[in-house]
Amino acid sequence: MAYYWSNRKYLLIVTLGLLFSFSCNNKKETTEKSESKKPELIMHKPSEMAMLMNALYAFNLQTKNQIIAGESPAQIPLDLLKLHSAEMTKGKERTKVWNSFVNVFIESQQAVADTLSSASLKSRYNTAINNCLACHKTECVGPIPKIKKLLIK
Repeated sequence: MAYYWSNRKYLLIVTLGLLFSFSCNNKKETTEKSESKKPELIMHKPSEMAMLMNALYAFNLQTKNQIIAGESPAQIPLDLLKLHSAEMTKGKERTKVWNSFVNVFIESQQAVADTLSSASLKSRYNTAINNCLACHKTECVGPIPKIKKLLIK
């Protein structure tokens, strides 16, 4: 009987060893197959205009917070005239409508920092943001929900 159990233990150890070795190999092959099927990630590089728009958004968010806190907003650190020359996002171009909005926007953005204006700061700021919205309703509608958050209620 002792001989029967020792052979059985030996058979059990060999069987388990084979199972573990095959199961490990299968996992390795599966991992290699799944890794080879992953698509290569392509880094998106925003256009000069997109970067300028993001900078304008950040500046206007800072300005909104300053106005709410009762502080005077800082001067615009950006050259707004670059709106006329910045490289557009692929597939976009300056249209007559875009050109009609850009100068109005620049003037309204500069009016926010005008310390001699008799109009309220909140009103001047909201006018600049509404000019952003007016243009984006015709040209590039994607950021409209984000821009609406800039308005002071």
